[in-house]
Amino acid sequence: MGNYQDEINKRRTFAIISHPDAGKTTLTEKLLLYGGAINTAGSVKGKATAKHAVSDWMEIEKERGISVTSSVLQFKYNGKCINILDTPGHQDFSEDTYRTLMAADSAVMVIDASKGVEAQTRKLFKVCGMRGIPIFTFINKLDRDANDTFELLDEIEKELGIATCPVNWPLGCGKGFKGVYDRQKECIITYSDTQKGTKEGESKTIPLSDRDACIEAIGEERFGILSDEIELLDGASAEYDLEEVQRGKLTPVFFGSALTNFGVEIFLNYFLEMTTTPLPRRSKGEIVDPVENDFSAFVFKIQANMNKAHRDRIAFMRICSGKFEADREYKHVQGNRNLRLSQPQQIMADSRTILDEAYAGDIIGVFDPGIFSIGDTICAPKDDIMYEGIPTFAPEHFARVRQIDTMKRKQFVKGVNQIAQEGAIQIFKEFNSGLEEIIVGVVGVLQFDVLKYRLESEYNVEIKLEPLPYEHIRWVVSSDTPLDKISGTSDMKKIVDLKENPLLLFINAWSVGMVLDRNPGLELSEFGNM
Repeated sequence: MGNYQDEINKRRTFAIISHPDAGKTTLTEKLLLYGGAINTAGSVKGKATAKHAVSDWMEIEKERGISVTSSVLQFKYNGKCINILDTPGHQDFSEDTYRTLMAADSAVMVIDASKGVEAQTRKLFKVCGMRGIPIFTFINKLDRDANDTFELLDEIEKELGIATCPVNWPLGCGKGFKGVYDRQKECIITYSDTQKGTKEGESKTIPLSDRDACIEAIGEERFGILSDEIELLDGASAEYDLEEVQRGKLTPVFFGSALTNFGVEIFLNYFLEMTTTPLPRRSKGEIVDPVENDFSAFVFKIQANMNKAHRDRIAFMRICSGKFEADREYKHVQGNRNLRLSQPQQIMADSRTILDEAYAGDIIGVFDPGIFSIGDTICAPKDDIMYEGIPTFAPEHFARVRQIDTMKRKQFVKGVNQIAQEGAIQIFKEFNSGLEEIIVGVVGVLQFDVLKYRLESEYNVEIKLEPLPYEHIRWVVSSDTPLDKISGTSDMKKIVDLKENPLLLFINAWSVGMVLDRNPGLELSEFGNM
């Protein structure tokens, strides 16, 4: 068990979350630079000839400069094995982010120093709060003009209801950005602009006690401001407390500029000191220990057509306990069968390495012939483990999908079903209509564009989307009345999902209450289970 425990203890698995444009993908790239996983970082925005960010692999992402699906990236740094889950920032793809957070042990929240806490930050933070995930904050873009630092911290505390503990402190911003002050080591680390996309850059570390050297480096005025700010900080900010961080009640805060690569390595070193080894998970109310238990994992993401040459589907699994070995048989709990996990691989965006082994904390991709669903548990054949399902979020936008060429029905059905199994869209059928029409529900309207784009580029099928006016969906949890006998309102529509589960669509929120009043014994839910 010795080697086994050592391997698991080296793992750190975290998700990076942010509002769009806060610099999350750029920060991810720079972290990969330090792990030697890539040699030059690609900027997300840029001309057609520019190198694209490693974590954005889908064609539509490269065209639009946004992340629409989460990526999994693994690298080694200072004796640790780091698994980064890079998530889409855009709110229209937040469901993918929610599921990804289920596979992480902590989250790094990236905030734009000139914008502070934004709408999507609040939403993502809520999910972390629901799961009690430790959050580390990286306040980015200090190379540009920024809001007052104390006001930024105050905003995080008020808006997100979490205490802040600055680990370092910025010395100015924009053109006057001089570096950061490391509170623990009581020294200043000076900033000099680095060549974009490289990790080389000059930065000096000067102890605060060496007043003359500090003044020479950052100027007398900035040194005076820093001395006052340190005094204020020591009196006002929360003390660093690892237990509070792990309970999700305190966030360590770091400052820097991912674009110019300043403060990223400082952050990475502290982050690895402060984060934990893989956390235990719950199965049927029991704790599953990462080291003591045999192999177990759950599927948190399914992605089709990552590799156009192979047209394959990959199921991403978070290993929760034990060691994965490629030549062993495992139990697929929901499928009630034993199987070997086919083509196990470590994935770096769209490039892959076949694996022989992996450990608790790692994310692996396996070939999925269409048997896995999001939320499925895989474990050793003799174990009785089943991890909690991942909730599906209620779609807020609906459209009827029609294919332009009816001769391509087979490709159309296959494409829509595969994309639905990834959890990017939800598909429904009219109840008892006899029509083969499909209704698609999405959390954000941009997902309609992605559906259209992917059906055309991956399945060679053109579609037309007709928006529907419904905004509210409810799963029928239990009812004394069959679906066809439920007394509805004029704005209600009866539908079923792929598993023939009954659902109701409404245009107006108040109709939900009216339908409940009219049908005693009817129970409705805003969440389904994957």
